[in-house]
Amino acid sequence: MKYLLAFFGFLSLALGIIGIFLPLLPTTPFLLLSAFLFARSSERLHRWLLGHKVLGEYIRNFLQEKTIPLRIKIYSISALWAAIICSIALAATGKLYLQVALAAIAAGVTAHILSYKTKRPKI
Repeated sequence: MKYLLAFFGFLSLALGIIGIFLPLLPTTPFLLLSAFLFARSSERLHRWLLGHKVLGEYIRNFLQEKTIPLRIKIYSISALWAAIICSIALAATGKLYLQVALAAIAAGVTAHILSYKTKRPKI
């Protein structure tokens, strides 16, 4: 069972890493799932993930502070809307229902991102 949990932890980790670059794929939920699965399968993998220079920061910020850094908010929302606008212009041309659905999804994700407090840099 531990090997299966570790496998799904790595799968979730891969999706989280891809989500850093693809705005429609969420990063933090996949990283949180990875941390959960690694905690159940391997303490070493769990410590590694939480201690990771980049990925660990996502998890720690969210678990401890429920915050998102301003630059991540700006990047995420900008990339999200760029992808949605391209999708509407290229794939949903002439399909009003699809254009409205894509815009509604983008608006919902934007509202969700903005609902979290902004992490302020420590001075």
